[in-house]
Amino acid sequence: MGFSDLLDSIGGLGRFQFINITLLFFAGVLVGSHQVLQNFTAAVPEHHCKIPNMTIVYRRWNGAWSNLDNQTLLKAFIPHDQNNKPVSCLQFKEPQWHLIFSNSSLTNTTGLETETCRHGWTYKRQEFTETIVSEWDLVCDMKHLRHTSQTIYMIGVLVGAIILGSLSDKFGRRTLLIWSYLQLAVAGTSTAFSPSYSVYCFLRFLAGFAVSGVLLNSLSLSDFLTEWCSRVPHLTSFYDIVLAGTAFAIQDWRKLQIAQSVPIFVAFIYSWWFPESARWLALNKKPDQAIQIIKKVSRINGRAKEGEAITAEVNILLDFTMKQYIRIFVCHPLPRCATSFSYFGLIMDLQKFTLSVYLVQLIFALIEIPCKTVSSLMMMFLGRRFTQKSVLMVPGCLVLVNTFLPNELQTVRTTLAVIAKGLFASCFKCVYMYTSELYPTIIRQTGIGFASTLASVGSMTAPLVMMLEDYFSSLPGLTYGLFPIIAGCFVFFLPETLNVPLPDTIDDVEAQHTLTSYRSFLTNHFYVDSIQQKHFSRRYGQKKE
Repeated sequence: MGFSDLLDSIGGLGRFQFINITLLFFAGVLVGSHQVLQNFTAAVPEHHCKIPNMTIVYRRWNGAWSNLDNQTLLKAFIPHDQNNKPVSCLQFKEPQWHLIFSNSSLTNTTGLETETCRHGWTYKRQEFTETIVSEWDLVCDMKHLRHTSQTIYMIGVLVGAIILGSLSDKFGRRTLLIWSYLQLAVAGTSTAFSPSYSVYCFLRFLAGFAVSGVLLNSLSLSDFLTEWCSRVPHLTSFYDIVLAGTAFAIQDWRKLQIAQSVPIFVAFIYSWWFPESARWLALNKKPDQAIQIIKKVSRINGRAKEGEAITAEVNILLDFTMKQYIRIFVCHPLPRCATSFSYFGLIMDLQKFTLSVYLVQLIFALIEIPCKTVSSLMMMFLGRRFTQKSVLMVPGCLVLVNTFLPNELQTVRTTLAVIAKGLFASCFKCVYMYTSELYPTIIRQTGIGFASTLASVGSMTAPLVMMLEDYFSSLPGLTYGLFPIIAGCFVFFLPETLNVPLPDTIDDVEAQHTLTSYRSFLTNHFYVDSIQQKHFSRRYGQKKE
């Protein structure tokens, strides 16, 4: 019988699935937080040029001790903006004492000579005790290094998708997942002890590499969780909520890095319990091991009798008439790339909103719950393809509208950005499930790896596009909005997979969508008792030959 029918016979939503989804959820909360951890570890505190011994300098000029506070004295040393706040990257070449007694917001200071900061910077530490920005002075002329570090992390995700995607097809999903948990735990914890910016970037690269391995193999490993994944729409939203609370409580970047990395060692320990993918074992000529795993699942789910009746027959036939598959391979990765590109473009600069960065992170997390709930219902009742198009094109339009709204409408801009972020997050859920259903098992991980590679290119490029804001303020918003709309058009060429069994071979992809190759559609199937065989025949309108 087909694998989907097999899952129903041994308990599609049983105790085994509950245990697996709980363990994967715990690890997912920690792993997912590394994607946006730099919103807090690389936050930019308010800062201005450091002026050593201001009070002593004022005394020498005035001949008396100053009763003025430092904020007032700063007016003589640092230009102030229209909001009467010190600018971040300039100081006067000579003290301008007359400005202390003037309203600087009304005083013309354009003719006064300025220079870049000579003695470093002073940081406001009310919201963040320490970040990599304040520790290594990644501001002013060095501000691009903040985005560069996130790009390096995304390069790690990209390289991990390329390498680990292929390796998991060769060595199995379980082995690569266990290794990825270990590497992420070690690299993430070591990052907290980075002595320099270059070491920090190298360790972030390794962390991104490992995150890619976890994301690629977590869902593919568990053949038995498909139904759970479609019915639990908002579990991944929790990592945003947990991260916002943890970052608010721990405002030192090194301690926060440890708090988000050390618990992953726990995930590494219990990941040895996960079984290998039964599909992968069967297609790699290990049917006996696949049957052992299926019987184990049936016992845990209280279906031991059904499990004992199962025997395996693996008959893999590869017919390389791959017209439908080529269309999938060409059209599907682009939506993955666009989703990552626009999603990370929105969430990697939370400080541009006027609200507290912790509050924005929490709001961005909470909006995912209704958005993912709605998208899950749409996937179940309206289909994967329609849902994928909608959650790409609608938020793209919202981003475009937001780009041209004036800054005075900050509430409207923030609202549109929050909705767009929630929709892009639900797009991730849809695209992950859609990907696993489009590619046949025999090359599923390769296909997912290729799509993840382009997704990593998108997430890697997003911070770089943000830097162009200094030259053309609307360019990032235009790019973040247009790309998902264009990608949504490519979804029209993809097949619908709702209520279609997962394909195991390339033949299955052809058979499912052309209905002409029934023999290939029966490859790599499991035969059980006659009742189940009849159920299989009724399902596909054919008689088993």
